[in-house]
Amino acid sequence: MNFRTWKSRIKSSDNLIGLFLMTLFVVAFYQTLDDYRKTQKEEQYTTNYEERKSHKKDRMADSDHQSCNLFSGRWVFDNASSYPLYEERKCSFMMNVYACQKYGRKDSKYRNWRWQPNHCDLPRFNGAELLEKIRGKKLVFVGDSLNENQWVSMLCMMESSLNQSLHKSVIRNGNLFIFHATEYNATIGFYWSPLLVESNADDPENHRVKDRIIRINSIEKHARHWIDADILVFDSFIWWLDSTMTILFGSFGSSDAIYKRVEMKLRRYEMALNTWSNWLEINVNRTKTNLFFMSFSPPYYYGEKWSEQVSCYNESEPIMKEGYWGIVTNIEMMRTLESVIEKLGKRGVKVEYLNITQLSSYRKDAHPSIYKKFLHPPNEKQLSDPKSYSDCIHWCLPGVPDVWNQILYSYIIKSS
Repeated sequence: MNFRTWKSRIKSSDNLIGLFLMTLFVVAFYQTLDDYRKTQKEEQYTTNYEERKSHKKDRMADSDHQSCNLFSGRWVFDNASSYPLYEERKCSFMMNVYACQKYGRKDSKYRNWRWQPNHCDLPRFNGAELLEKIRGKKLVFVGDSLNENQWVSMLCMMESSLNQSLHKSVIRNGNLFIFHATEYNATIGFYWSPLLVESNADDPENHRVKDRIIRINSIEKHARHWIDADILVFDSFIWWLDSTMTILFGSFGSSDAIYKRVEMKLRRYEMALNTWSNWLEINVNRTKTNLFFMSFSPPYYYGEKWSEQVSCYNESEPIMKEGYWGIVTNIEMMRTLESVIEKLGKRGVKVEYLNITQLSSYRKDAHPSIYKKFLHPPNEKQLSDPKSYSDCIHWCLPGVPDVWNQILYSYIIKSS
């Protein structure tokens, strides 16, 4: 074989190999393209299926909390005869810190806004049905003054729904305030424990201290007063927003106690919640006790930015911007609580987390502002600037806490 023939055959062979490789490449390309299209089609089908399933779920006109998101919706003005759910002046349990009309508020529209979930309706509150449900049982709100706000709302709704004046007597036993419906042998109480764990702010009346000291690992002092409750409704957020606190390792008054001034807002909150959750895991009757935790009730001192300083003073309309979140709403703290509740659930203790934060965020018009009884009357300087002493944390009654209770009511009624 001469060199020219050998070279020609090599060239021909190279052409065949190149053609073969090109053919393989084209086949692989189209196979890959076909697989990609198939995958995309399957993913699109899955997405559409989930959307259809979600849409179907959302469209169900059932107020059952398992099939409808009661926390997603809008505020609707309703001046029908059914709203407000009760009259401030007619509620035997009304407290002066929530009685806005009594202390001079002239506008009354804040009482007539109804929360409308997107795809269902809130169940109508029925006091007799609730009392029948908790016959022979004890329901206790545990937390700070926002939980007290909700407790008073519950009693006012109960009285109005029954269309009769209940026996007004509320008995105080230390930090525990008890209303007892004799006919039903049912108790609805409030226990003052703003930080859940033991602290130097545990007195229901004298709790305004500059340096808050907490026994981060101690809860038994409080918990022994509500260990026998059948329904427990917790809240604890606003008091944890202080930039610094003192953690006490040891006992108050002990000579060998260790005091440590700390920042670490999220960490100290998590430590307290772990103390709370550990107590529940060991002590709560899992077959008897229903547990709830109310989410962060947002104050109105800042808008959507820290540079946007605002006030609820003279506000008479809700915020109508869909999806509004005020900057002061501490999402990280909410996530910390959600994480603790999730872990507790994995350990066999179920806590229903009622996320009322966003629905409450819209209601800048519903805070007491200057229309309440203040523990310390405002001075002349404050009077010249009402925004400087306006209460934009708590809520006028009737008002927003009534909606919290309608949601809570729906969960209690549906419980076994």
